[in-house]
Amino acid sequence: SASRGFVLAQVGQSLDGRVATPAGDARDISGPEGIGHLHRCRALVEAVMVGVGTVQCDDPQLSVRAVKGPNPVRVIVDCRAELTGEERLFHDGGAPVIVFQSVDAPLRHYDADIIRLPTGDNGLEPQAMLDALSARGLSRILVEGGARTIARFIEADLVDRLHVSIAPLIIGSGPMG
Repeated sequence: SASRGFVLAQVGQSLDGRVATPAGDARDISGPEGIGHLHRCRALVEAVMVGVGTVQCDDPQLSVRAVKGPNPVRVIVDCRAELTGEERLFHDGGAPVIVFQSVDAPLRHYDADIIRLPTGDNGLEPQAMLDALSARGLSRILVEGGARTIARFIEADLVDRLHVSIAPLIIGSGPMG
């Protein structure tokens, strides 16, 4: 509904349904056309969200580089405060960073807006995160990864549009989409 904003989720996967290699690398699955599409999606939203595992595996910048457009606010779901603060997006001078953490997580400080939320049965609640972003004027959200984070938003019936890009390759093993 328009009152709660708009959530787009984007998944890149191989022909055999893998979203990453067994080591967790998801960077090369989409190819150049997929990267262009992803960056266009980023340019159309106010915030791009990923889980902590995506940051740990890919060390992404979450910026718009392949197309012209504004960089979205970067949002990381880091329930247990696992980030070290050494990650590239804290030091690249790019768009602001928001980190969601559980109120029970250790207190860690980064060059970011830390939002601490109570946890539900399965960790941080997607609706609570959307509400916190909306309170900061961010209502068009791209949930970019990883698979667990996207699945949580889909299960909560909060995804308005799901983009699935399928790359013409077979990985054989690794996380499924």
